[in-house]
Amino acid sequence: MTQTTHPTPPARMTWDARLWGALLVVCGVIFLDGLDVSMVGMSLPSIGADLGVDLSSLQWVVTGYVLGYGGLLLLGGRTADLLGRRRVFLVALAVFAVVSMLSSLATNPELLIAARFVKGVAAAFTAPAALSIITTTFHEGPDRNRALSIFTTCAASGFSMGLILGGALTEIGWRWTFLMPGPVALIVLLFAIKLIPTSPREEVSGGYDVPGAVTVTGGMLSLVYAVVGAESAGWVSFQTIGMFTLAAVLLAAFVVIEQRSKHPLVRLGILRSGSLRRANLAGLTVFGAYVAFQFIGTLYLQNLLGWSSLETALAFLPAGLLVISLSPNAGKIADRIGTDKMIIGAMALFVVGYGLSLRIGPESAYFSTIFPSIMLIGIGFAIGFPALNIQAVSGVADDEQGLASGLFNTSTQVGGAVVLASVTAVISSQSVGVTVPADMLSAYKPGLAVVTGVAVLGLVIALTGLRGLRSRRALEETEAAELTAVQKELAEEQMTPAA
Repeated sequence: MTQTTHPTPPARMTWDARLWGALLVVCGVIFLDGLDVSMVGMSLPSIGADLGVDLSSLQWVVTGYVLGYGGLLLLGGRTADLLGRRRVFLVALAVFAVVSMLSSLATNPELLIAARFVKGVAAAFTAPAALSIITTTFHEGPDRNRALSIFTTCAASGFSMGLILGGALTEIGWRWTFLMPGPVALIVLLFAIKLIPTSPREEVSGGYDVPGAVTVTGGMLSLVYAVVGAESAGWVSFQTIGMFTLAAVLLAAFVVIEQRSKHPLVRLGILRSGSLRRANLAGLTVFGAYVAFQFIGTLYLQNLLGWSSLETALAFLPAGLLVISLSPNAGKIADRIGTDKMIIGAMALFVVGYGLSLRIGPESAYFSTIFPSIMLIGIGFAIGFPALNIQAVSGVADDEQGLASGLFNTSTQVGGAVVLASVTAVISSQSVGVTVPADMLSAYKPGLAVVTGVAVLGLVIALTGLRGLRSRRALEETEAAELTAVQKELAEEQMTPAA
Protein backbone atom coordinates (compact mmCIF):
# COMPACT_ATOMS: atom_id res chain seq x y z
CA MET A 1 0.00 0.00 0.00
CA THR A 2 1.26 3.44 -0.91
CA GLN A 3 1.71 5.69 2.06
CA THR A 4 0.67 9.33 1.76
CA THR A 5 3.54 11.68 2.51
CA HIS A 6 3.26 15.25 3.62
CA PRO A 7 5.92 17.85 2.75
CA THR A 8 7.97 19.12 5.65
CA PRO A 9 7.47 22.85 6.13
CA PRO A 10 10.64 24.95 5.83
CA ALA A 11 12.42 25.90 9.04
CA ARG A 12 11.57 29.32 10.44
CA MET A 13 14.05 32.01 9.44
CA THR A 14 16.26 34.08 11.72
CA TRP A 15 15.23 37.71 11.38
CA ASP A 16 18.58 39.44 11.88
CA ALA A 17 19.34 43.16 11.47
CA ARG A 18 20.29 42.89 7.78
CA LEU A 19 17.14 40.96 6.90
CA TRP A 20 15.02 43.56 8.72
CA GLY A 21 16.91 46.34 6.94
CA ALA A 22 16.31 44.84 3.49
CA LEU A 23 12.62 44.33 4.27
CA LEU A 24 12.11 47.89 5.50
CA VAL A 25 13.92 49.37 2.51
CA VAL A 26 11.72 47.39 0.12
CA CYS A 27 8.67 48.43 2.13
CA GLY A 28 9.79 52.02 1.58
CA VAL A 29 8.61 51.74 -2.03
CA ILE A 30 5.05 50.80 -1.11
CA PHE A 31 5.19 53.51 1.58
CA LEU A 32 6.07 56.02 -1.15
CA ASP A 33 3.27 54.74 -3.36
CA GLY A 34 0.70 55.26 -0.62
CA LEU A 35 2.21 58.63 0.30
CA ASP A 36 2.07 59.88 -3.28
CA VAL A 37 -1.47 58.69 -4.04
CA SER A 38 -3.04 60.14 -0.90
CA MET A 39 -1.21 63.48 -1.09
CA VAL A 40 -2.30 64.01 -4.68
CA GLY A 41 -5.85 63.03 -3.78
CA MET A 42 -6.04 65.73 -1.15
CA SER A 43 -4.77 68.39 -3.57
CA LEU A 44 -7.14 67.68 -6.49
CA PRO A 45 -9.66 70.49 -5.81
CA SER A 46 -6.80 73.00 -5.43
CA ILE A 47 -5.19 71.81 -8.68
CA GLY A 48 -8.50 72.18 -10.48
CA ALA A 49 -9.00 75.71 -9.20
CA ASP A 50 -5.42 76.84 -9.89
CA LEU A 51 -4.99 75.34 -13.37
CA GLY A 52 -8.60 75.69 -14.46
CA VAL A 53 -9.23 71.96 -14.83
CA ASP A 54 -12.83 70.68 -14.92
CA LEU A 55 -14.04 67.44 -13.29
CA SER A 56 -13.65 65.22 -16.37
CA SER A 57 -10.07 66.45 -16.90
CA LEU A 58 -9.19 66.43 -13.20
CA GLN A 59 -9.43 62.65 -13.04
CA TRP A 60 -6.48 62.48 -15.46
CA VAL A 61 -4.15 63.68 -12.70
CA VAL A 62 -4.98 60.39 -10.98
CA THR A 63 -5.44 58.18 -14.03
CA GLY A 64 -2.33 59.49 -15.81
CA TYR A 65 -0.39 57.73 -13.05
CA VAL A 66 -2.61 54.65 -13.34
CA LEU A 67 -2.16 54.58 -17.12
CA GLY A 68 1.61 54.21 -16.83
CA TYR A 69 1.39 51.94 -13.81
CA GLY A 70 -1.28 49.56 -15.07
CA GLY A 71 -0.01 49.55 -18.64
CA LEU A 72 3.53 48.42 -17.87
CA LEU A 73 3.20 46.34 -14.70
CA LEU A 74 3.37 42.97 -16.46
CA LEU A 75 6.48 44.09 -18.30
CA GLY A 76 7.91 45.49 -15.06
CA GLY A 77 7.32 42.28 -13.13
CA ARG A 78 8.85 40.03 -15.76
CA THR A 79 11.77 42.43 -16.29
CA ALA A 80 12.61 42.08 -12.59
CA ASP A 81 12.75 38.30 -13.01
CA LEU A 82 14.90 38.48 -16.14
CA LEU A 83 17.33 41.33 -15.44
CA GLY A 84 17.63 41.00 -11.68
CA ARG A 85 15.28 42.43 -9.05
CA ARG A 86 17.88 44.65 -7.37
CA ARG A 87 18.94 46.32 -10.62
CA VAL A 88 15.37 47.02 -11.75
CA PHE A 89 14.40 48.23 -8.27
CA LEU A 90 17.25 50.76 -8.03
CA VAL A 91 16.94 52.21 -11.55
CA ALA A 92 13.16 52.61 -11.40
CA LEU A 93 13.32 54.17 -7.92
CA ALA A 94 15.85 56.75 -9.15
CA VAL A 95 13.52 57.70 -12.04
CA PHE A 96 10.61 58.00 -9.61
CA ALA A 97 12.59 60.39 -7.41
CA VAL A 98 13.70 62.67 -10.25
CA VAL A 99 10.30 62.89 -11.92
CA SER A 100 8.62 63.61 -8.56
CA MET A 101 10.68 66.74 -8.14
CA LEU A 102 10.29 67.83 -11.77
CA SER A 103 6.49 67.40 -11.70
CA SER A 104 6.20 70.13 -9.06
CA LEU A 105 7.33 72.63 -11.73
CA ALA A 106 4.49 71.85 -14.18
CA THR A 107 2.73 74.99 -15.39
CA ASN A 108 -0.19 73.41 -17.25
CA PRO A 109 -2.38 70.28 -16.92
CA GLU A 110 -0.74 68.51 -19.87
CA LEU A 111 2.76 68.62 -18.34
CA LEU A 112 1.41 67.57 -14.97
CA ILE A 113 -0.42 64.58 -16.43
CA ALA A 114 2.65 63.61 -18.48
CA ALA A 115 4.82 63.69 -15.35
CA ARG A 116 2.27 61.55 -13.52
CA PHE A 117 2.38 59.05 -16.39
CA VAL A 118 6.17 58.74 -16.18
CA LYS A 119 5.95 58.28 -12.41
CA GLY A 120 3.44 55.52 -13.00
CA VAL A 121 5.85 53.84 -15.41
CA ALA A 122 8.59 53.96 -12.76
CA ALA A 123 6.24 52.52 -10.15
CA ALA A 124 5.33 49.74 -12.60
CA PHE A 125 8.91 48.50 -12.26
CA THR A 126 9.55 49.22 -8.55
CA ALA A 127 6.35 47.69 -7.12
CA PRO A 128 6.60 44.15 -8.57
CA ALA A 129 10.37 44.13 -8.00
CA ALA A 130 9.80 45.05 -4.34
CA LEU A 131 7.12 42.43 -3.80
CA SER A 132 9.10 39.71 -5.56
CA ILE A 133 12.20 40.56 -3.48
CA ILE A 134 10.10 39.83 -0.39
CA THR A 135 8.53 36.65 -1.74
CA THR A 136 11.88 35.20 -2.87
CA THR A 137 13.69 36.21 0.33
CA PHE A 138 11.14 34.85 2.82
CA HIS A 139 9.98 31.22 2.88
CA GLU A 140 6.36 30.58 1.96
CA GLY A 141 4.35 30.18 5.14
CA PRO A 142 4.57 32.09 8.46
CA ASP A 143 7.75 34.01 7.55
CA ARG A 144 6.42 35.25 4.21
CA ASN A 145 2.99 35.99 5.69
CA ARG A 146 4.62 38.08 8.40
CA ALA A 147 6.75 39.96 5.86
CA LEU A 148 3.75 40.66 3.62
CA SER A 149 1.75 41.90 6.61
CA ILE A 150 4.54 44.39 7.36
CA PHE A 151 4.59 45.33 3.67
CA THR A 152 0.86 46.15 3.83
CA THR A 153 1.32 48.07 7.07
CA CYS A 154 3.92 50.28 5.41
CA ALA A 155 1.52 50.96 2.55
CA ALA A 156 -1.13 52.07 5.03
CA SER A 157 1.42 54.14 6.94
CA GLY A 158 2.43 55.94 3.74
CA PHE A 159 -1.20 56.53 2.82
CA SER A 160 -2.06 57.87 6.29
CA MET A 161 0.99 60.14 6.44
CA GLY A 162 0.22 61.30 2.91
CA LEU A 163 -3.26 62.36 4.00
CA ILE A 164 -1.87 64.60 6.74
CA LEU A 165 1.07 65.91 4.71
CA GLY A 166 -1.11 66.37 1.63
CA GLY A 167 -3.71 68.30 3.59
CA ALA A 168 -1.12 70.48 5.32
CA LEU A 169 1.06 71.09 2.25
CA THR A 170 -1.95 71.92 0.06
CA GLU A 171 -2.73 74.74 2.48
CA ILE A 172 0.69 76.17 1.50
CA GLY A 173 0.52 75.21 -2.18
CA TRP A 174 -0.43 72.03 -4.07
CA ARG A 175 2.99 71.87 -5.78
CA TRP A 176 4.56 70.82 -2.49
CA THR A 177 2.52 67.60 -2.57
CA PHE A 178 4.25 66.67 -5.84
CA LEU A 179 7.73 67.65 -4.63
CA MET A 180 7.63 65.83 -1.29
CA PRO A 181 7.99 62.19 -2.49
CA GLY A 182 11.20 63.01 -4.40
CA PRO A 183 13.58 63.50 -1.45
CA VAL A 184 11.97 60.56 0.39
CA ALA A 185 12.61 58.34 -2.65
CA LEU A 186 16.27 59.43 -2.74
CA ILE A 187 16.71 58.48 0.93
CA VAL A 188 15.16 55.06 0.29
CA LEU A 189 17.44 54.66 -2.75
CA LEU A 190 20.60 55.32 -0.71
CA PHE A 191 19.66 52.65 1.84
CA ALA A 192 18.58 50.26 -0.93
CA ILE A 193 22.00 50.42 -2.61
CA LYS A 194 23.56 49.20 0.62
CA LEU A 195 20.97 46.73 1.91
CA ILE A 196 19.22 45.07 -1.03
CA PRO A 197 21.10 41.86 -1.94
CA THR A 198 22.01 41.07 -5.53
CA SER A 199 19.43 38.75 -7.07
CA PRO A 200 20.23 36.22 -9.80
CA ARG A 201 19.14 36.90 -13.35
CA GLU A 202 17.07 34.27 -15.10
CA GLU A 203 19.15 32.80 -17.89
CA VAL A 204 17.27 32.97 -21.19
CA SER A 205 19.39 31.44 -23.93
CA GLY A 206 16.81 32.06 -26.64
CA GLY A 207 16.51 35.79 -26.03
CA TYR A 208 13.72 37.84 -24.56
CA ASP A 209 10.09 37.84 -25.64
CA VAL A 210 10.14 41.24 -27.34
CA PRO A 211 6.94 40.70 -29.39
CA GLY A 212 5.10 39.65 -26.25
CA ALA A 213 6.36 42.68 -24.34
CA VAL A 214 5.30 45.06 -27.13
CA THR A 215 1.82 43.58 -27.59
CA VAL A 216 0.89 43.27 -23.90
CA THR A 217 2.19 46.75 -23.08
CA GLY A 218 0.38 48.27 -26.06
CA GLY A 219 -2.77 46.32 -25.23
CA MET A 220 -2.84 47.38 -21.59
CA LEU A 221 -2.10 51.02 -22.45
CA SER A 222 -4.86 51.00 -25.07
CA LEU A 223 -7.34 49.41 -22.67
CA VAL A 224 -6.68 51.82 -19.81
CA TYR A 225 -6.64 54.82 -22.17
CA ALA A 226 -9.95 53.73 -23.73
CA VAL A 227 -11.61 53.51 -20.31
CA VAL A 228 -10.32 56.75 -18.84
CA GLY A 229 -10.87 58.69 -22.06
CA ALA A 230 -14.39 57.41 -22.68
CA GLU A 231 -16.04 59.92 -20.33
CA SER A 232 -14.81 62.94 -22.30
CA ALA A 233 -14.82 61.42 -25.79
CA GLY A 234 -18.04 59.43 -25.37
CA TRP A 235 -18.47 55.69 -24.87
CA VAL A 236 -19.65 55.16 -28.46
CA SER A 237 -17.23 57.62 -30.07
CA PHE A 238 -14.78 56.60 -32.78
CA GLN A 239 -11.88 57.15 -30.36
CA THR A 240 -13.30 54.91 -27.62
CA ILE A 241 -14.42 52.09 -29.90
CA GLY A 242 -11.15 52.30 -31.81
CA MET A 243 -9.03 52.07 -28.65
CA PHE A 244 -11.06 49.15 -27.28
CA THR A 245 -10.70 47.38 -30.63
CA LEU A 246 -6.95 48.03 -30.69
CA ALA A 247 -6.65 46.71 -27.12
CA ALA A 248 -8.56 43.54 -28.01
CA VAL A 249 -6.43 42.90 -31.11
CA LEU A 250 -3.14 43.47 -29.28
CA LEU A 251 -4.09 41.33 -26.28
CA ALA A 252 -5.33 38.53 -28.54
CA ALA A 253 -2.03 38.71 -30.44
CA PHE A 254 -0.21 38.58 -27.11
CA VAL A 255 -1.97 35.34 -26.13
CA VAL A 256 -1.05 33.73 -29.49
CA ILE A 257 2.58 34.89 -29.13
CA GLU A 258 2.86 33.52 -25.59
CA GLN A 259 1.48 30.15 -26.65
CA ARG A 260 4.14 29.84 -29.35
CA SER A 261 7.11 31.49 -27.64
CA LYS A 262 9.90 29.31 -26.23
CA HIS A 263 10.57 31.92 -23.53
CA PRO A 264 7.22 33.69 -22.96
CA LEU A 265 6.94 36.95 -21.08
CA VAL A 266 3.92 35.49 -19.28
CA ARG A 267 3.59 31.76 -18.86
CA LEU A 268 -0.15 31.42 -19.40
CA GLY A 269 -0.24 28.28 -17.28
CA ILE A 270 0.15 30.46 -14.19
CA LEU A 271 -3.44 31.58 -14.69
CA ARG A 272 -4.70 28.04 -14.02
CA SER A 273 -4.33 28.75 -10.31
CA GLY A 274 -7.81 29.46 -8.94
CA SER A 275 -6.47 31.30 -5.89
CA LEU A 276 -4.34 33.58 -8.10
CA ARG A 277 -7.31 34.39 -10.34
CA ARG A 278 -9.57 35.16 -7.36
CA ALA A 279 -6.91 37.35 -5.75
CA ASN A 280 -6.50 39.36 -8.95
CA LEU A 281 -10.22 39.83 -9.58
CA ALA A 282 -10.91 40.71 -5.95
CA GLY A 283 -7.96 43.12 -5.88
CA LEU A 284 -9.42 44.85 -8.93
CA THR A 285 -12.68 45.55 -7.10
CA VAL A 286 -11.02 46.54 -3.80
CA PHE A 287 -8.69 49.16 -5.25
CA GLY A 288 -11.17 50.35 -7.84
CA ALA A 289 -13.92 50.95 -5.31
CA TYR A 290 -11.65 52.79 -2.88
CA VAL A 291 -10.00 55.08 -5.45
CA ALA A 292 -13.46 56.15 -6.65
CA PHE A 293 -14.75 56.50 -3.08
CA GLN A 294 -11.86 58.78 -2.08
CA PHE A 295 -12.33 60.83 -5.25
CA ILE A 296 -16.03 61.40 -4.48
CA GLY A 297 -15.39 61.91 -0.77
CA THR A 298 -12.75 64.58 -1.36
CA LEU A 299 -15.00 66.52 -3.74
CA TYR A 300 -17.98 66.15 -1.38
CA LEU A 301 -16.16 67.34 1.73
CA GLN A 302 -14.28 70.23 0.11
CA ASN A 303 -16.64 71.47 -2.61
CA LEU A 304 -20.02 70.78 -1.00
CA LEU A 305 -19.37 70.96 2.75
CA GLY A 306 -16.59 73.55 2.46
CA TRP A 307 -13.95 71.63 4.41
CA SER A 308 -10.27 72.53 4.06
CA SER A 309 -7.80 70.06 2.57
CA LEU A 310 -6.38 69.37 6.04
CA GLU A 311 -9.83 68.71 7.51
CA THR A 312 -10.54 66.35 4.61
CA ALA A 313 -7.29 64.50 5.29
CA LEU A 314 -8.22 64.06 8.94
CA ALA A 315 -11.62 62.69 7.88
CA PHE A 316 -9.98 59.83 5.93
CA LEU A 317 -7.17 59.26 8.44
CA PRO A 318 -8.95 56.77 10.79
CA ALA A 319 -9.04 54.13 8.03
CA GLY A 320 -5.28 54.33 7.57
CA LEU A 321 -4.65 54.18 11.32
CA LEU A 322 -6.77 51.04 11.56
CA VAL A 323 -4.73 49.37 8.84
CA ILE A 324 -1.47 50.39 10.53
CA SER A 325 -2.57 48.95 13.89
CA LEU A 326 -4.33 45.78 12.69
CA SER A 327 -2.56 44.58 9.54
CA PRO A 328 0.69 43.45 11.30
CA ASN A 329 -1.39 40.60 12.75
CA ALA A 330 -2.89 39.60 9.39
CA GLY A 331 -0.15 37.05 8.74
CA LYS A 332 -0.93 35.20 11.99
CA ILE A 333 -4.64 35.19 11.14
CA ALA A 334 -3.85 33.81 7.67
CA ASP A 335 -1.82 31.01 9.28
CA ARG A 336 -4.83 30.03 11.42
CA ILE A 337 -7.90 30.42 9.20
CA GLY A 338 -6.55 30.84 5.67
CA THR A 339 -6.77 33.75 3.26
CA ASP A 340 -10.13 32.85 1.68
CA LYS A 341 -12.10 33.46 4.89
CA MET A 342 -10.21 36.71 5.55
CA ILE A 343 -11.01 38.02 2.07
CA ILE A 344 -14.70 37.14 2.36
CA GLY A 345 -14.94 38.95 5.70
CA ALA A 346 -13.16 42.01 4.29
CA MET A 347 -15.43 42.14 1.24
CA ALA A 348 -18.52 42.02 3.44
CA LEU A 349 -17.19 44.98 5.44
CA PHE A 350 -16.60 46.93 2.22
CA VAL A 351 -20.18 46.34 1.06
CA VAL A 352 -21.63 47.59 4.34
CA GLY A 353 -19.21 50.52 4.57
CA TYR A 354 -19.81 51.83 1.07
CA GLY A 355 -23.55 51.20 1.43
CA LEU A 356 -23.66 53.38 4.55
CA SER A 357 -22.00 56.23 2.64
CA LEU A 358 -25.18 56.58 0.57
CA ARG A 359 -26.73 58.35 3.58
CA ILE A 360 -24.72 61.54 3.01
CA GLY A 361 -26.69 64.78 2.84
CA PRO A 362 -26.09 68.48 2.15
CA GLU A 363 -25.17 69.06 5.80
CA SER A 364 -24.18 65.61 7.01
CA ALA A 365 -22.75 65.17 10.48
CA TYR A 366 -19.38 63.46 10.04
CA PHE A 367 -19.55 61.08 13.01
CA SER A 368 -23.04 59.81 12.24
CA THR A 369 -22.74 59.32 8.47
CA ILE A 370 -19.20 59.32 7.10
CA PHE A 371 -17.18 58.04 10.07
CA PRO A 372 -18.86 54.57 10.22
CA SER A 373 -18.03 54.01 6.55
CA ILE A 374 -14.41 55.07 7.06
CA MET A 375 -14.03 52.66 10.01
CA LEU A 376 -15.53 49.64 8.23
CA ILE A 377 -13.44 50.29 5.12
CA GLY A 378 -10.29 50.58 7.26
CA ILE A 379 -10.96 47.25 9.00
CA GLY A 380 -11.69 45.67 5.63
CA PHE A 381 -8.34 46.81 4.24
CA ALA A 382 -6.49 45.67 7.37
CA ILE A 383 -7.90 42.15 6.97
CA GLY A 384 -8.30 41.84 3.22
CA PHE A 385 -5.34 43.48 1.51
CA PRO A 386 -2.61 41.43 3.25
CA ALA A 387 -4.64 38.29 2.53
CA LEU A 388 -4.91 39.20 -1.15
CA ASN A 389 -1.15 39.81 -1.38
CA ILE A 390 -0.45 36.44 0.26
CA GLN A 391 -2.93 34.58 -1.93
CA ALA A 392 -1.68 36.20 -5.16
CA VAL A 393 1.84 34.75 -4.80
CA SER A 394 1.21 31.50 -2.89
CA GLY A 395 2.46 28.39 -4.65
CA VAL A 396 4.31 30.38 -7.34
CA ALA A 397 7.90 29.42 -8.19
CA ASP A 398 10.64 31.89 -7.28
CA ASP A 399 11.48 32.60 -10.94
CA GLU A 400 7.87 33.74 -11.52
CA GLN A 401 7.31 35.79 -8.36
CA GLY A 402 7.85 39.03 -10.29
CA LEU A 403 5.26 37.88 -12.83
CA ALA A 404 2.72 37.00 -10.14
CA SER A 405 3.36 40.32 -8.38
CA GLY A 406 3.00 42.18 -11.67
CA LEU A 407 -0.30 40.44 -12.40
CA PHE A 408 -1.73 41.38 -9.01
CA ASN A 409 -0.59 44.99 -9.18
CA THR A 410 -1.88 45.25 -12.75
CA SER A 411 -5.31 44.09 -11.59
CA THR A 412 -5.47 46.67 -8.81
CA GLN A 413 -4.35 49.54 -11.01
CA VAL A 414 -6.62 48.65 -13.92
CA GLY A 415 -9.44 48.36 -11.37
CA GLY A 416 -8.66 51.86 -10.14
CA ALA A 417 -8.74 53.25 -13.68
CA VAL A 418 -11.91 51.45 -14.77
CA VAL A 419 -14.00 52.18 -11.68
CA LEU A 420 -12.84 55.79 -11.36
CA ALA A 421 -13.60 56.45 -15.03
CA SER A 422 -17.02 54.85 -14.69
CA VAL A 423 -17.87 56.80 -11.54
CA THR A 424 -16.64 60.08 -13.08
CA ALA A 425 -18.84 59.43 -16.10
CA VAL A 426 -21.85 58.87 -13.85
CA ILE A 427 -21.19 62.03 -11.83
CA SER A 428 -20.65 64.13 -14.96
CA SER A 429 -23.85 62.88 -16.59
CA GLN A 430 -25.83 63.68 -13.45
CA SER A 431 -24.31 67.15 -12.99
CA VAL A 432 -25.11 68.61 -16.41
CA GLY A 433 -26.42 72.15 -15.89
CA VAL A 434 -25.61 72.16 -12.16
CA THR A 435 -24.04 75.45 -11.09
CA VAL A 436 -24.60 75.39 -7.32
CA PRO A 437 -22.21 73.12 -5.33
CA ALA A 438 -25.04 71.99 -3.02
CA ASP A 439 -26.89 70.52 -5.99
CA MET A 440 -23.95 68.20 -6.74
CA LEU A 441 -25.23 65.83 -4.04
CA SER A 442 -27.66 64.34 -6.55
CA ALA A 443 -24.64 63.48 -8.72
CA TYR A 444 -22.42 62.13 -5.94
CA LYS A 445 -24.95 59.57 -4.68
CA PRO A 446 -25.23 57.65 -7.99
CA GLY A 447 -21.43 57.53 -8.04
CA LEU A 448 -21.41 56.03 -4.54
CA ALA A 449 -24.03 53.52 -5.68
CA VAL A 450 -21.62 52.36 -8.41
CA VAL A 451 -18.85 52.02 -5.81
CA THR A 452 -21.14 49.91 -3.61
CA GLY A 453 -22.02 47.72 -6.60
CA VAL A 454 -18.34 47.11 -7.30
CA ALA A 455 -17.88 46.05 -3.66
CA VAL A 456 -20.79 43.60 -4.01
CA LEU A 457 -19.09 42.13 -7.08
CA GLY A 458 -15.91 41.68 -5.04
CA LEU A 459 -17.85 39.80 -2.36
CA VAL A 460 -19.36 37.47 -4.96
CA ILE A 461 -15.88 36.74 -6.36
CA ALA A 462 -14.54 36.03 -2.87
CA LEU A 463 -17.41 33.65 -2.09
CA THR A 464 -16.40 31.45 -5.02
CA GLY A 465 -13.32 30.58 -2.97
CA LEU A 466 -15.50 28.61 -0.55
CA ARG A 467 -15.92 25.86 -3.15
CA GLY A 468 -12.17 25.49 -3.49
CA LEU A 469 -11.85 25.63 0.31
CA ARG A 470 -14.30 22.73 0.68
CA SER A 471 -12.41 20.73 -1.98
CA ARG A 472 -9.09 21.25 -0.20
CA ARG A 473 -10.65 20.31 3.13
CA ALA A 474 -12.12 17.13 1.62
CA LEU A 475 -8.71 16.23 0.18
CA GLU A 476 -7.03 16.79 3.55
CA GLU A 477 -9.65 14.60 5.26
CA THR A 478 -9.10 11.86 2.67
CA GLU A 479 -5.33 12.00 3.15
CA ALA A 480 -5.78 11.89 6.93
CA ALA A 481 -8.08 8.85 6.64
CA GLU A 482 -5.58 7.07 4.39
CA LEU A 483 -2.76 7.78 6.83
CA THR A 484 -4.85 6.49 9.74
CA ALA A 485 -5.66 3.31 7.81
CA VAL A 486 -1.97 2.73 7.03
CA GLN A 487 -1.02 3.24 10.68
CA LYS A 488 -3.77 0.86 11.82
CA GLU A 489 -2.67 -1.82 9.33
CA LEU A 490 0.96 -1.53 10.47
CA ALA A 491 -0.12 -1.80 14.09
CA GLU A 492 -2.15 -4.97 13.35
CA GLU A 493 0.79 -6.56 11.52
CA GLN A 494 3.05 -5.92 14.51
CA MET A 495 0.50 -7.49 16.88
CA THR A 496 0.02 -10.62 14.72
CA PRO A 497 2.48 -13.40 15.87
CA ALA A 498 4.77 -14.77 13.21
CA ALA A 499 3.67 -18.11 11.72
